[in-house]
Amino acid sequence: MYAHILVATDGSELAARALDHALGLAKALGSRLTIVTVTEPAALVGGGYATIAGTAFDPVPELLEAQESAARGLLDKAVQTAAAAGIDAKSVYVNDSFPAEGIITTAVTSAADLIVMGSHGRRGLGRLLLGSQTSNVLAHTSIPVLVTR
Repeated sequence: MYAHILVATDGSELAARALDHALGLAKALGSRLTIVTVTEPAALVGGGYATIAGTAFDPVPELLEAQESAARGLLDKAVQTAAAAGIDAKSVYVNDSFPAEGIITTAVTSAADLIVMGSHGRRGLGRLLLGSQTSNVLAHTSIPVLVTR
């Protein structure tokens, strides 16, 4: 039914539940599994931060390096969780992208036929203020999406 499952993670408890569900599905169906995490574009100051701040030190490269290191650590942990469940998972790190966009692009380029992701289930003002990456994925992909809570 689903030959290739893509699961999105951000390290949250909800994402861990989505990963567990994706692992169960992949195992039951004999599906391939890809785990993706996306880091948003950094808010960079144009014209050189160090010049504007009046300092010789530009923290942006270190911040980007820390962001990537955290994302790769998150993916390594998820791949280890998959291995412990007997599943050989592939991981993909998408940097400098809005999460929904990175998830959809990865699903398309990896030929996934199911996207699994968690949702807080916020409604009303909370959803409006905080946004919903899950809602954005649902609205902009033709690939089936399984939402866990």
